[in-house]
Amino acid sequence: MIKQCYYCTHAQKPVDWKDIQTLRKFTSTQGRILAPRVTGACSKHQRKIARAIKRARVMSLMPFTIQAV
Repeated sequence: MIKQCYYCTHAQKPVDWKDIQTLRKFTSTQGRILAPRVTGACSKHQRKIARAIKRARVMSLMPFTIQAV
């Protein structure tokens, strides 16, 4: 089964660095950006997702890492 890109199937929704709930779908439990083979994102949207996550991290909306206890 081939995964489809979330943003290609939801065409009216742009990649936005302020949309934290959606961007969390593309990060692991440790806060790392997931690979496109895991998320199913196309290359165009994977680049936009990575850029949006990095911007959200700089603006302190998302953590850089999640510390394990």
